[in-house]
Amino acid sequence: MDRGSERDTVPEQDAGGTAAGRIPLAVVVVDRAGLVTHWSSGARRLFGVSREEAVGHPAADLLPVSGALPDDPETAAMPDAYDAYHGPGPDLESSLGGHSSYASAGRARLSAHPPEGGRLDVLWWAYPLVGPGASRLLVLAADATRLREERGYDDETAERISPGFARHTELPGSEDLERRLPEILPNMGPGLSARIVSQVLELGYPVLEFSQCERVPVTPYWGVPRRPGRTRSHAVVPRQRPAVAVVPAGAEDDLEYAAVRERLEFLNEVSSGIGSSLDLGETIREVTSAAVPRFADFAGTHLRAAVLAGEGFPDGPPDASTVMFRVWVEHNDEPGRWDDTVPVGEAFAFPEHTPFYRCMVTGEPVLIPRVTEELSEQISGEFEKRDLRPLITGRSLLIVPLKARNVVLGFMVLMRRPDRPQFDDMDRTTGAELAARAGLVLDNARMYTYQENVADTLQDSMLPQVSPRMAGCDFATRYLPGTRLGRIGGDWFDTIKLSGSRTALVVGDVMGHGLNSAAMMGQLRIAVQTMAAMETPPAQLLRNLDDLARRLGDTYLATCLYAVYDPIRGELTLANAGHIPPVLVRAEDGCSELLDLPTGAPIGVGGVPFEVRRVPVAPGDRLVLCTDGLVEVRGSDIGEGLAALCESAAHPAASMDDACDTIIRALNTRGGRKDDVALLMARLNGIPEHHVAAWRLDADPREVARARRLVRERLLDWDLPQAVETAELLVSEVVTNAVRHAEGDRIELRVVRTDALLFEVTDDEPALPAILAAGPWDESGRGLRVVSRLAREWGASATGHRKTVWFEQALTAHR
Repeated sequence: MDRGSERDTVPEQDAGGTAAGRIPLAVVVVDRAGLVTHWSSGARRLFGVSREEAVGHPAADLLPVSGALPDDPETAAMPDAYDAYHGPGPDLESSLGGHSSYASAGRARLSAHPPEGGRLDVLWWAYPLVGPGASRLLVLAADATRLREERGYDDETAERISPGFARHTELPGSEDLERRLPEILPNMGPGLSARIVSQVLELGYPVLEFSQCERVPVTPYWGVPRRPGRTRSHAVVPRQRPAVAVVPAGAEDDLEYAAVRERLEFLNEVSSGIGSSLDLGETIREVTSAAVPRFADFAGTHLRAAVLAGEGFPDGPPDASTVMFRVWVEHNDEPGRWDDTVPVGEAFAFPEHTPFYRCMVTGEPVLIPRVTEELSEQISGEFEKRDLRPLITGRSLLIVPLKARNVVLGFMVLMRRPDRPQFDDMDRTTGAELAARAGLVLDNARMYTYQENVADTLQDSMLPQVSPRMAGCDFATRYLPGTRLGRIGGDWFDTIKLSGSRTALVVGDVMGHGLNSAAMMGQLRIAVQTMAAMETPPAQLLRNLDDLARRLGDTYLATCLYAVYDPIRGELTLANAGHIPPVLVRAEDGCSELLDLPTGAPIGVGGVPFEVRRVPVAPGDRLVLCTDGLVEVRGSDIGEGLAALCESAAHPAASMDDACDTIIRALNTRGGRKDDVALLMARLNGIPEHHVAAWRLDADPREVARARRLVRERLLDWDLPQAVETAELLVSEVVTNAVRHAEGDRIELRVVRTDALLFEVTDDEPALPAILAAGPWDESGRGLRVVSRLAREWGASATGHRKTVWFEQALTAHR
C-alpha cells in the first residue's frame, strides 16, 4: 500500500455500541524537533494542507495546539454541550512540546484552509512514541463538525462527543480492531509502523464517547469541590443508553468530576487485571505493573519476609527490626536507571526517620507532593551507600500500605516525574484503594503459597529417605505429585532393612487425593514398617494391613505390593494386594517381563486371602515397582501403559538414576497424567558365597572361645585384620547371652561381608533381649550395652520359636 492510498479512517460507534460507519482520520507523525515527518492524505483533507507543504514544517503551525478560549465568540455562540474544549489533561501544545509523557486527547478549534472555510472543530489524540528513532509523537485527528451533522441534534437535546482511550480488548470486535490497526495507521516501513502499533495497543485505542441528554434546571452535587467561576446548574437525565458512558451535561468540563471518573475507571481496570494467578511472584508483578504508567512513573513493591516466604500470617505490626524485601520495580524511565540503586530482591530494614517507615508502622498512606532537595538529602542520608537524590529529587511521592485483615504486609512506593501533575489528596485516596485491593490479592496468593508449602512439607515428610545402597542391592526412587489441585496424595514407597541381610520393598497407593489420603498413607506405611521389623511373612503382613484398614474406617482402600529380597539365596518373595505387577529386567539378556502375581484384593476390602510367589533372581537383575499414576492415562488401556513400562525399563542406562529418568520421560510423553507417581527401582546385586560364613555352636560356655577363633580366622582370610579385635569382643558378648539363655542346644553364628560386617546369632529362645540397668557391683547385664556402644547398628527379631540377635560393624571404624 502506498501512502496515497492510506485508509485514514476509524470505526464510529453508535449508541448501541455497533459500527455506524467511518470518519476521516488525519495521521501525523512529529519528530523530536517538533517538525512534521509524516502527513497523511486524511490530514490533507481535514486541514487543507498538502503533504509537500506540511512535511518538514513545525507541527505547532499546522495542528490545533490549544483549546477554545472562553472569550472566543464562536465558542460562546455554540450549544452548551460543545463549549468544553479545554477538557481534562494537557492540550496538544504540551504534547508537541515534549512536556507530556503519556497519551492525551482533547478538542480544539482551528482556522480552516483556505481561511474562508471558517473554523474547524477538531477531535485529537496524541501518543508519545518511546524507543529508538527520531519520531517522538503520533497525532490522530477527526472532524467533530461532521460527526454532529451526521448524528443531528436540536435545541432541546444535546449530544456530547468526546475523544478518549480504551483498551482494544474493551471494544466490540477487539480481535478485528487489533488485526486492522496496521491497516488503519499509515504504512511507513515495518520498523516505525510496528512501533506505532505497539504504542497504540499499550496506551489505548482511540475512541469517541457519545451521550444524549436533556437539561433539567437543578443544582447537582458531585461529591467533589467545584472550581470557582463556574455557574452551571444543570443535571442530566439520560434519554438512551450511551455508547461508552452516561456523561452529565456540564460535568465533563469540570476537571474534578473528570478526575473522579478517571480514577474510578483506573481502579476498575486494575481490579480486573490483577489476581489472575495464585502464584505469589506473578501476583506481585501484576500489582506493581498496574500502576505504571497510568497512575505513576515508578512503582516499587516491598513485602515482609514472612509474606514472601509463604509462611503463616505475619504476627503483629512491623517495627524497626522488620526485614522488608523489594520484590518488584516497574518504571517508564530509561532502562537500567534504577537497577543499581534499588535492586530487586534486596532485603533490609527501613530506617525509622523516613516516610517509608512511617507508612509501614502506621498503616496509613504518606503523601509528599514534591520531594525537595532538603528532603531528598535527608532521605538519602538514612540509607548507607545509597545516593537516592538524583532519582527522587523533584518527584511527587506517594507511599501506600499493602494490608490484609488490618495487618501491614508491605507497602508500595509510587512516584511521578516533575513533568506530570503532583499527587494530591484524591490521588492519596486512589492509591490507598489500589493498595487495599492489591493487599487482598497478595494475601490470597500468600495463603495459597502457604497451603502449597504445607502440602509439600507434609508429602515430603511422609516419603522415606531411601538409602541408595543396602545389603546386596542398590536403589533409586522418583516421586511426582499429581497435577490436581492440592498436590498431595496417597502414593508411597519404602525399603526396610530385615535380618539376614534381607530387604523389604514396598509400594502402595491409597485411593483418592488430599489430606485424608495422605493421612491414611502415613498410617499404613508405619504399620508396614512395624510388621516388617517383626519379621511378619508377606501374606500375613497384607492380611494384618487389611484388618487395620477396615478398623480405621469403611472408606480406607489402598493397593500394596510387598516384596522381600534375600541376596544370599537369590530369591524374591512377593505378595500383592490389588497393585499393578512389578517389572523384572534380567541382567543376562536385558529382557523385561511383568511378573505374573496373584492380584489379590485391595487393602480394606476384607475376606480375600493373599498368596505368595517366590521368584529366583540373578545378580544384576533389576526390579521396578511403581504406582498406577505412571501407567494409567485417561482414555487409554492400562495394558498400553504396562507395555510402555516394560519397554522403557529394559532400556540400557549408565546408572540407576538415569534408568528412572528414562522411564519417567517415556511414560510422561503419553500425556494426560493427573495422578501421583511413585517409582522404586532396585538392582539385585546379591552376595557372593565366599562373603558368607556360617557355623553351628553348642549351648556350651566353651563354645564362646571357639566362636571368637572362627571369626578371627575368617576376618583374616578376608584381609580385614583391623576389624578383628572389636568383632571378637562383640561376638563373645552375644554368643555368651545365647549360651546362657537358650532353651535348646542349637546356636547358629553367621558372618556376612558387604559394605559392612553383619554378625547374626540365632538360638531357640523366642524372648527378645533387653538392655539392663546394671549397677556398679553387678557382675553381668552389660553385654548389650557394649554391643550398643561399639556396633554401628544392632537389633533382634523373632520368628516362630527362634530369635536372632544381629549387629553391624563398620569396616573403616578402626583403620
